[in-house]
Amino acid sequence: MSKSVAIYEKPTSHLGLPDWYAKQWELKNLTKKNIDGSFDLRNSSVTLRNETKIQTDWDLRINNSRLDDRIKELKNWHDLFGKLLNKLIKEKTYLQDDKNETEKQLENIELPLQIISQCISMRDCRRSSELTYDEPDTELKKELIVVESAKKLLTEKIHDAWKKLNRLEEVKFELNLDFENKQNAIEIDYESFNLDKNSAGISYKPNSMRIPKNSKTYSTWNENCKKIKDLAENELQDAYSFREAMNVSRKRTKIEIEAQQDATDYSLRKRIYTTQQSRNEMDWQKRKLINEMDILMKEINKLEESLRDKSYYIKCAETRLENRTYRPGFELCRDETEFGLTDEILQLRKTKQDLMEKINSLKTTYNGLESLLIKIQGNLDDKQHSMMTDIKCLDIRATLKRGDRSKLQNETDRNIVLTQLEKEIPLLDY
Repeated sequence: MSKSVAIYEKPTSHLGLPDWYAKQWELKNLTKKNIDGSFDLRNSSVTLRNETKIQTDWDLRINNSRLDDRIKELKNWHDLFGKLLNKLIKEKTYLQDDKNETEKQLENIELPLQIISQCISMRDCRRSSELTYDEPDTELKKELIVVESAKKLLTEKIHDAWKKLNRLEEVKFELNLDFENKQNAIEIDYESFNLDKNSAGISYKPNSMRIPKNSKTYSTWNENCKKIKDLAENELQDAYSFREAMNVSRKRTKIEIEAQQDATDYSLRKRIYTTQQSRNEMDWQKRKLINEMDILMKEINKLEESLRDKSYYIKCAETRLENRTYRPGFELCRDETEFGLTDEILQLRKTKQDLMEKINSLKTTYNGLESLLIKIQGNLDDKQHSMMTDIKCLDIRATLKRGDRSKLQNETDRNIVLTQLEKEIPLLDY
């Protein structure tokens, strides 16, 4: 039988219909199984994605909160250290000012020392009996001891202030270093706090979970912060107490020096007053002595005049007696007249001798009074010199007075008061 259409078949084996159904069933089951597995996998993936997203968000939120808390904690310490640093700077400035004030007071002590030395040397130039260990001498030496003690105390305080300033500088350096470290840490944590997944500059870091060699624990960090805080507060308290003690020492030394200066000035004024009284008494004795010498000199002159008169009487009596020796004959007899003239001559000679002895005695007394007058005059000059020396000492010490402590600004008026001449020379109103 002839064929009109040519039929070509693949040269492979063909499946039968049961096998085809079997293949379809097998493929259907495999597809369902894969779809079910994919569904479960998708569900687990969604669950994992949601869980990881939640975990990541919570971790980010918690760490952001931790960073925020850490930044706040750092800021609190930063602000506290900033306040302490400002207090340290101010305290250092106050201490430096007090130190400068103490140094200025120490420099001002040199003037009282020079004045005390000058006063002691000047009073040592007093003459004769006026060169005494009197109350002003004692007070001047006391003042020298007080000023020397004050100088030593102030020198020690200045040295201690210098050491305290160095200690404050060390604490300031340590506090400032930690202050700057906290400032840098705040900037780093704040920058970390502002980073997110969309920030520029983020990248994988090699070994980011490594622990740095100089890393400290939180408790160590906290203890260090407290230690620095306590150190700064203690140094501030010590510096404040030291400043108070230095101010007390400075004021106490000033008060002690001024009190001793007042005591010395009082003793000088008292000594001037005593010397003035003694000088006035001595001047009165001088006047009495001069008056007595004048009276004595007049008496000597009268005695000498009387002695001269007696010489005339003796000459007259002796001439009479001599003339009567030329009587002639029996007229040359020793009558009552001769005896009377002889007695008169003897009496006149005795009177002349008595007068001469009295004159010599008076002259000796006069010479003694004259020597005493010279001695009194020398003593008056010594007292005047001593008094003027003490007045000059007060004038020199007037530079130590300031403000209300100097009542009389005009030295002439003050000298008038010191020498008690205000009743004779009225003070002028300037």
